[in-house]
Amino acid sequence: MQTTQSKAGKRRLMSLDALRGFDMFWILGGEAIFSGLFVWTGWHGWQWADTQMHHSQWHGFTFYDVIFPLFIFLSGVTLGLSPKRLDKQLLYQRIPFYKQSIKRLLLLVCFGILYNHGWGTGAPLILDEVRYASVLGRIGFTWFFAAMLVWHTGLRTQIIVTFGILVVYGLAQLFIVVPGYGMGDFSVGGSINAYVDTHFLPGISYQNRAVDPEGILSTFPAVVNAMIGFFAGCYIVKDHPKGEWFKAMSMLLVGILALVSGWCLDFAIPVNKDLWTSSFILVSSGWSIILLAIFYVVIDVLKWQKIAFPFMVIGCNAIIIYLLSSLINWQYTATSLFGGVMNAFPSLSHNLIATFSLLFVQWLLLFLMYQRRVFFKV
Repeated sequence: MQTTQSKAGKRRLMSLDALRGFDMFWILGGEAIFSGLFVWTGWHGWQWADTQMHHSQWHGFTFYDVIFPLFIFLSGVTLGLSPKRLDKQLLYQRIPFYKQSIKRLLLLVCFGILYNHGWGTGAPLILDEVRYASVLGRIGFTWFFAAMLVWHTGLRTQIIVTFGILVVYGLAQLFIVVPGYGMGDFSVGGSINAYVDTHFLPGISYQNRAVDPEGILSTFPAVVNAMIGFFAGCYIVKDHPKGEWFKAMSMLLVGILALVSGWCLDFAIPVNKDLWTSSFILVSSGWSIILLAIFYVVIDVLKWQKIAFPFMVIGCNAIIIYLLSSLINWQYTATSLFGGVMNAFPSLSHNLIATFSLLFVQWLLLFLMYQRRVFFKV
C-alpha cells in the first residue's frame, strides 16, 4: 500500500470519487439507516427500503446487490480514463507497470484474507482453515485481468473478449453436466460454480457453503463488469460533438438496455449474485452505468460538487476505510463518544442515532486525511 500526498496534476473525475464514496457509504453502516427510520417512525415505506439493504437470499436482485459489482465497474472506469498500450513498448518500459500490477493484485488478495479473519481473530496458521476468496481479492483479480486486456489489445479485441466471456460463462452454467445434478442447475449445491469451488478452491468457503460468493469460477465473468466500466470511462473522456448532456443520456440509455437485457435473460439464467450469472452481470452493469450517468451529470456537468462532497471524502480512501472496518470496532468508538447524547433522546431513535454516530466517526477520520491530502493507494 502506498501513501501519497496529492500534487497538482491531472484533474480527477469528481463524479468517480463521489460514486465510489456513495458505494462505500452503505458498506460502512449506511445500510442500517432505513431500519432505524422504521423503528423511529413506524412507516412501512422505510421497512421496504430496509429490505433493499440486504443481499438477495439466492435468485433476485436488491439495491445492496449492486454495491460490489459497482466497485468493480468503477475500477474499470479508472482504467478507461487514461488507457494505455504496453504491447508496443520495449520490455524494460513495460516491467514497471507489470511489477506494480502484480504488487497491487497480491496486496489486495492479502488484505482480503486479513479482512475475512478480522475483528480480533486473525488468520489461522492452519492453511486449510483460511478463507482465501474475498471481496478485495476479486477486485484485485478483475482489475488485473482487465488491465492486461486493455494494455495489450485494441478496442475490437476487447469487445469480442468481453462479450465472449459473458456468452461462454452463461453457456457453461447452462450446459456443463455436474455429477449428481445434471446440467442447468442453479441451486446452491448443484451449480457448476459449487462443483468447482468444492473441488478446487483452497481453504474454506464463505460460511462453509458449497459455493463461495467470491469463488473461483464466478471471478472470471466479473471481469466483464470491469471491462464495461472501462468502456464507460473511455466514452466519458472523449470529446463529443453533441456535448456532455448527450454523452450522459447515451450512458443512461445503455444502462436501461442492459437492465432490460438482463431481466429478459432471467427466464433461462437466473439473476444471481453468488453465482455471478450472465444475467446478473447485465443487471448490475446496467445499474452501474445509470448511477455513473446520474453522478456525472450532477457533479461534472452541472457542477453541483458541494452536494457530493461527503461522498468524495469517502471515495478518495475507499479501500483503507473498508479494510479498517474489519480491524477497528467503530461501533465501540461511536458509542464511547456519543452514547450520552443518544441516551438523551427517546429510545425509539437510538438505532438511528447510533447509525449516524458510527458513520460520523469513520467519515471524520477520512475528512482529516482528505484535508491533509493523504490518500492510500493499492
